[in-house]
Amino acid sequence: MGANPALGVLFHWLGGFASASFYVPYKRIKRWSWEVFWLAGGLFSWAIAPWFFAALQTRDLIGVLSATPTDTLLWCWFWGAMWGFGGLTFGLTMRYLGLSLGMAVALGLTTVIGTMGPPIFDGTLSQIAATASGKLTLLGIVITLVGIVIVARAGSAKEADLGGGASEGVAEFNLRKGLLIAVFSGVMSGCFAWGLAAGQPIRDLTLAAGTAPLSQGLPVLCVVLAGGLTTNLLWCGYLIFKNKSFGQFFGAAPADTPPGERPALLINWLLAALGGLLWYGQFFFYTMGESQMGKYGFSSWTLHMASIILFSTLWGFALKEWSGASAKTRRMVWSGIGLLVGSTVVIGLGNMLNAAA
Repeated sequence: MGANPALGVLFHWLGGFASASFYVPYKRIKRWSWEVFWLAGGLFSWAIAPWFFAALQTRDLIGVLSATPTDTLLWCWFWGAMWGFGGLTFGLTMRYLGLSLGMAVALGLTTVIGTMGPPIFDGTLSQIAATASGKLTLLGIVITLVGIVIVARAGSAKEADLGGGASEGVAEFNLRKGLLIAVFSGVMSGCFAWGLAAGQPIRDLTLAAGTAPLSQGLPVLCVVLAGGLTTNLLWCGYLIFKNKSFGQFFGAAPADTPPGERPALLINWLLAALGGLLWYGQFFFYTMGESQMGKYGFSSWTLHMASIILFSTLWGFALKEWSGASAKTRRMVWSGIGLLVGSTVVIGLGNMLNAAA
């Protein structure tokens, strides 16, 4: 099956919606410490879902990974582990900046690092920039970055509107602390794209085994997410040991729980599973979208980030994170969203021109 950029953009939008939505169930979990719900949801995101869907939709998964060169597996795992540091602090970004602003700042940096890194590393950026379709694709990336900056500035304006206080949707809003964490999270999170790029030999092997092109990236996710699981498991394990919170997995209440109240164990596990599956869904659809973008597959990361920011901002409005913001601030954030939507169209057109050529 040949490249189909229009279908690829649709898949990236589906992935962006899944990613922007994953934290919504987490916000509904009650009486669980952060490290408990983060690891509980992560088990579904990084361990259960990747292997389940890869085994379901690819051919000879174990055989393909066994035949993969060791250095490929190590690089995929390594970049996944580096991404894990970004994932660990991503939750704190949401805590201090809120869903919309936190996603915009952290993912803005992730967009630059994840998009431009692979073509610079493999030396193809100059070749891409020399073609009309490549120029159009790069223009779309620039438009994305401008949109991200505008959304981030709208978040700063929101803080000024609120006098430095918290909105109804962000109880612990702290711009300074949140931005520092978001910068670290954004830089490290971009490593995920490097892990996916390093997994090309795995894609080649699974295609040779008879896997459909749409599902060729699923075995790569098993290895990259194993790296992320390693980092998150070590840190959450340390916090669980330090805070003595292991019993919460089985119904024990945190120390600050009022007498007579206990966690709704089944509901918490279901919410964690839903959030984890939604998080995995972003890359399930991402790999499908990337398979349809042809020569300019590197632009998939920009499309992915733009769609996440778009839908997370919409969620931010739905969760009243922008309540109390002035009309001017709201117009600013909507203009940023408009640029993000437009950038996906421009990037899609660039990919279509390349496919036609």
